[in-house]
Amino acid sequence: MSTIVVVYEVDGPDLSVRRVHAAPTAPGQTSVPGPRTLCGRDTFAMQAAAWTPAAEPGATWYPPRHADLLCAACADAV
Repeated sequence: MSTIVVVYEVDGPDLSVRRVHAAPTAPGQTSVPGPRTLCGRDTFAMQAAAWTPAAEPGATWYPPRHADLLCAACADAV
């Protein structure tokens, strides 16, 4: 798997997580998202998650507590 960053699409003043996306890392970076998610959305207003996708077989790329908020297009692309 290429290096990705998990980013949150947030909503409202309390910044609650609305959707979980995956984005490739920015050039030369290991934890900074690039400008677009794997589904093509702009990452500018999104927040990078503290979650680091595990490299172990069978591990999820997303935080398990947000499994019900995954962007289907990002999940397919990963």
